[in-house]
Amino acid sequence: MARTREFDTEAAINAAMEVFRNTGYGGTSVRDLAEAMEIGSGSLYAAFGNKEGLYLAALDLYRRRYALPFIEMLRAGGDARETVRSAFEAVIDEITRGPGQASCLIVGAAMERAHSDPQVAERLRTTTQLLELTLYEVITEAQGRGEIAADRSAADLAGFLVMTFQGLRVMGAINPDRVALTRAAEVALHCLG
Repeated sequence: MARTREFDTEAAINAAMEVFRNTGYGGTSVRDLAEAMEIGSGSLYAAFGNKEGLYLAALDLYRRRYALPFIEMLRAGGDARETVRSAFEAVIDEITRGPGQASCLIVGAAMERAHSDPQVAERLRTTTQLLELTLYEVITEAQGRGEIAADRSAADLAGFLVMTFQGLRVMGAINPDRVALTRAAEVALHCLG
């Protein structure tokens, strides 16, 4: 008779996600994960297959918890420039929240795992494409309303903004200087025309 799982799966994945955000994939052992999740390693393997399976589950949770709400925030805005400004401010607030701030799991996965794990690369690609498509739609609508100059490609601007958002996260991990990050965001906003 099979034993039933005796832990909250989402809470366990959340605990693992925070460990991966703090120490990366390579810096995290199965023992670290089991301790953070408050389960035995046997339960971890039974539920997720292996460390890689748990990492993919953590990426999926991160997407649902952080990336998709960020995308919805962009979709819900009115004035496109103010919506993008608010998005930049949210990212900068997250980056500069204080010591011990966990890193963006998407950026960490891109730097550490995307080149060697096709499943990770695909998850990152679909999340990034959704963000870029959302920004494209926001910019195209704003160009139609005359809020943003139509002399630049909406697709090019959207791609540039995605790179800027992720670049802020990378540079913020190196030096979380709010003034410098805000200046970079202002330059990006200026590119909207």
